[in-house]
Amino acid sequence: MASRTNQWALVGCALLCVAALPWVDSARLSAAEGQPQPSVAVANFPVASAARLAGDANQTRFILDLDRTVTFRAVTLADPYRVVIDVPQVNFQLPAGTGSGRGLVKAFRYGLVMPGGSRIVFDLTGPAKIANSYVLEAANGQPARLVLELEEIDRAAFLQALAPENRPELRPAIADAPPATIPVAPVAAPSKPAVPADGRPVVVIDPGHGGIDNGTQSSGESEKNLVLAFGLALRDRLEKTGKYRVVMTRDDDTFIPLNDRVKVARNLKAALFVSIHADALPRAEGDAQGATIYTLSDKASDAEAERLADAENRADAIAGFNLAEEPTDVADILIDLTQRETRTFSNRFARLLMGEMKSTVRMHKHPLKSAGFRVLKAPDVPSVLVEIGYVSNKGDLEHLVSEGWRSRAVGSMAQGIDAFLAKQMATAGPAN
Repeated sequence: MASRTNQWALVGCALLCVAALPWVDSARLSAAEGQPQPSVAVANFPVASAARLAGDANQTRFILDLDRTVTFRAVTLADPYRVVIDVPQVNFQLPAGTGSGRGLVKAFRYGLVMPGGSRIVFDLTGPAKIANSYVLEAANGQPARLVLELEEIDRAAFLQALAPENRPELRPAIADAPPATIPVAPVAAPSKPAVPADGRPVVVIDPGHGGIDNGTQSSGESEKNLVLAFGLALRDRLEKTGKYRVVMTRDDDTFIPLNDRVKVARNLKAALFVSIHADALPRAEGDAQGATIYTLSDKASDAEAERLADAENRADAIAGFNLAEEPTDVADILIDLTQRETRTFSNRFARLLMGEMKSTVRMHKHPLKSAGFRVLKAPDVPSVLVEIGYVSNKGDLEHLVSEGWRSRAVGSMAQGIDAFLAKQMATAGPAN
């Protein structure tokens, strides 16, 4: 990292130069540095106990039973056709299997989408309008209910309803969330990388998916739960060494947009970003097994890497709204100046990690791959995405749910992190 001080000096100059260009929108730059969604403590949230659909392909009604009334907002989205209901955070205690479709609804899903806010997303069979939506108070022994009524319309009428003057804001207006548990400062272009006051490197662990986004699923197991358990175990192992400040992008079942995961690492000037996932191969494509370590590249290393990156990059859209922010002109220049060195560090870490993991973890036949993962695109933070196994493979799934396997895999990953950061710190020398 010896060259990084000069690198940051170049970045600072580039940032100042680009900021002076007349076509740079300063408001756009401010918007691009929004705060990541924080985690919140468990509270006495409203409970949803049942959900059902009624009707046909012309008119369909959705009913959600609640233990109290809630405020909500409902909007329609196109391509694909969806309806999204945003409510304050709800404890969904719905029967297993809830979410099947009927009438105008192919299927629906639900879950936490941000601290203080939950979401229900309906995948529609075609264009439809919200004919009516309301909340009923509890009465005559019946619970409070949220009701949504849909009517079939043609595409022209649907698009007309999405005219600019009627289009909702992209970010849902949900009850204010509690203060962030992780202090975050706006990103600036420093003359050299900052470090925590105690001098320890920051390691960011990013369990994939969460909340309304389950990730891959098999035999009743969800990727979001498997990788959260793995990430928490890795955090605990690293914290026991006392060498690092470890930060989780999520430590509960919360949905975090991809760009906000990256910002956690950038805003904390992290020394390393490790995203944890568990892949699944469609049955028609055969079987695959073992762990794979991915780094960022503009061109995927193979078709499977491209498929996985495309699937992971769509994670934000799964939650209803695509919360991605377009890259700015400044970001493009920052990437040009810094990402080559960062990718070198990322590739070095990937090789070290593979060397440690292969002694304890079954690896994929091609364990090192690359593709254009959005979550790896911090230009100044070495980043890897680790697929710890395939939930679609019986043997891998048995490992993923095993505490013994998890402990061994976490141990080898911690050793890889140790080896990488020890070398980086030795190269950089003592902090100034």
